[in-house]
Amino acid sequence: MKGFRVGCVLLASMASAGPVLAQERPPVCAAPIALSGELAAWASPGDRTAATDVAGLAAATLAIGEAARVKLLPTPAVRYPLRPEKPGGSVSFGGLVRLHVTAPGTYRIALGSGAWIDLVAGGKAVGSTAHGHGPDCSGIRKMVDFPLTPGDYTLQIAANGADTITVLAVKLP
Repeated sequence: MKGFRVGCVLLASMASAGPVLAQERPPVCAAPIALSGELAAWASPGDRTAATDVAGLAAATLAIGEAARVKLLPTPAVRYPLRPEKPGGSVSFGGLVRLHVTAPGTYRIALGSGAWIDLVAGGKAVGSTAHGHGPDCSGIRKMVDFPLTPGDYTLQIAANGADTITVLAVKLP
């Protein structure tokens, strides 16, 4: 009888979890919302083409505070400085983008998809301090924070399902 009661409690808790799980779905948006503050640039991205290797990074620079629609390349064409933790398969897209940081602080990388990113400096990956989602109906799907000091960084984008991605790098207040 004890096992029967435990099973009933388990079934009841699973049934009550249904509405909670349904609430976690992204909202249906009639139009994108206007963003303010450090994310305001998201609404007006420029165009960039990702580099396929470190030698091409000068032409693939993204300024802090600037959003860009980045044209990516098939993953097999990209020579990453460090193997991405999640490189994606032969049908995914990726590329490299240079970021130049002039002041120490926490920087947020916002992405329009769930692509995998690594930030590389001095041949090593920079550890992230936070991960999250963008505001509902903003078009920002993923945000990752990094503690950075002045210098140049390589943003490795990997495992994207499309050949473009919108990216924004901002310094947090």
